[in-house]
Amino acid sequence: MTTKKTCPICRKAAEEARYRPFCSKRCADVDLQRWFAGSYAVPAVEGPDREDDETPPEA
Repeated sequence: MTTKKTCPICRKAAEEARYRPFCSKRCADVDLQRWFAGSYAVPAVEGPDREDDETPPEA
């Protein structure tokens, strides 16, 4: 079973192995620029601060 791979940026067929999963260098560069600009981010849930984690142990 063969499935066609599509470019995640422009949705064209991504057949050339050189830039896979993108269809071209342009789309690969667009993706890289999005990483640099901070467009891609994983949301984080921060818990309450604990004072005992921040203070060094006494000798």
